[in-house]
Amino acid sequence: MKNNYLANLIKTLQAIVVSVALLAPLVLPSAVNAFPVYAQQAYENPREATGRIVCANCHLAQKPVEIEVPQGVLPDTVFEAKVEIPYDLSVKQVTGDGTKGPLNVGAVLILPEGFTLAPKDRLTPEMKEKTKGVVISPYSDSKKSIFVVGPIPGAEHQTIIFPILAPNPADNKNVHFIKYPVFVGANRGRGQVNPTGDKSNNTLYSSPVEGRLTKIEKTEKGGYILTIQSKSGDPLTINVPVGPELVVKEGQKVTADQALTVDPNVGGFGQTETEIVLQSPARVKGLIAFFFTVILAQILLVLKKKQFEKVQLAEMNF
Repeated sequence: MKNNYLANLIKTLQAIVVSVALLAPLVLPSAVNAFPVYAQQAYENPREATGRIVCANCHLAQKPVEIEVPQGVLPDTVFEAKVEIPYDLSVKQVTGDGTKGPLNVGAVLILPEGFTLAPKDRLTPEMKEKTKGVVISPYSDSKKSIFVVGPIPGAEHQTIIFPILAPNPADNKNVHFIKYPVFVGANRGRGQVNPTGDKSNNTLYSSPVEGRLTKIEKTEKGGYILTIQSKSGDPLTINVPVGPELVVKEGQKVTADQALTVDPNVGGFGQTETEIVLQSPARVKGLIAFFFTVILAQILLVLKKKQFEKVQLAEMNF
């Protein structure tokens, strides 16, 4: 009797585990649906050895980005890193289903080791207002000084504020009072290449060979299947998803690399860098004291010169 009870209990637990495993993808959000999770899952470090930020592997068009940080910061202080992602708000991008929609933006900020996101209790009311609605997270557990944000609506977030807490060398021996580089990359709009390496519907499609476009067939989803008869006589099929508009007609001759569609992409990716100095409070105080000493010496020198001139004038009048 006892053995039957244990067997039934084990079967029940196994059924519960299987049910949870099957329902988890439906209940829990998928972590691979949007930028910047693609980069987080595919790359341990978002900045390659060449200096290029990996987002450029999917967002092929080049666009500007700007960053503004203080020239110098004191240890254990909170400062703002402001990232500007400019673009024309009137433009619309091709979405995944082929319709037109507004652009999203995203950014990755690469800071030196020791710099972290400022805790909420260290933020001023002004900083809280500037960062409202923006979720910023570390790139990974091992890259806590690299921060990612997005995708978020670009119309409301062309400027993204990162509240950063400067490290204290007294608490972290790997941090020093020196000048550090800061790198940033930002995208606006969807990418042209999916994480799988396939083209998205937000890019230009071209002919891989020279030949004749013998057939254009429209798919149920609104895309196209193009059949090109190459010069060697072999037919080649090209799938164009819904979104890009065709610029060729059936029966037309095409050359290798000739555009078959328009380029619907209106976004792009950009990266830049700057520098920030972690200042020592003792050095700042010493510099202020030095400046004060120099100014005081200059004042005393001028007063002494005036006194000497008065003595000379008095002797001449005598």
